[in-house]
Amino acid sequence: MEADELLVLVAGGDQKAFEDLYGLVSGPVFGLVRRVVRDPAQSEEVAQEVLLELWRSAPRFDPGRGSALSWILTLAHRRAVDRVRSARAAGEREQREAWRAHHPAFDQVAEEVEAGLEREWVRRCLDRLTALQRQSVTLAYYDGYTYREVAERLSLPLGTVKTRMRDGLTRLRECLGGAA
Repeated sequence: MEADELLVLVAGGDQKAFEDLYGLVSGPVFGLVRRVVRDPAQSEEVAQEVLLELWRSAPRFDPGRGSALSWILTLAHRRAVDRVRSARAAGEREQREAWRAHHPAFDQVAEEVEAGLEREWVRRCLDRLTALQRQSVTLAYYDGYTYREVAERLSLPLGTVKTRMRDGLTRLRECLGGAA
């Protein structure tokens, strides 16, 4: 029996006809899929999907539009091309994600640059303070000491430290005011 006759019987739910059709077309289906997909394991999987689809969609076959083998190989070709496109799209997605992971978004880069510029501006303004003012401000604002602890660390009266801090912060505000 030929593929056309078998496919008509398969459309009616004939399992024996499907076994015969399977034996007749599984080789050409796998060969076509293998040429398109290239990977042997993927080709086997796609061929099985095609043959399962053949069982399910046999009623859609129209013998007036062409041979059963042509219709089956068209199903196989479409499924194989879909698999290749899907694999390619997945690979491209993975590449895009890997690229994004190594290339931060523009806003993140801009924020990092801006923060770096602000740090540099603060450093320049700190350099304009006297050594004693810079030392007091650094201990209080970078090292987290209270005014009293700064006075103890520098062995100075608390009033002297407060005056240095006030004068240093005033100069910093004036300097940083130009940054805004």
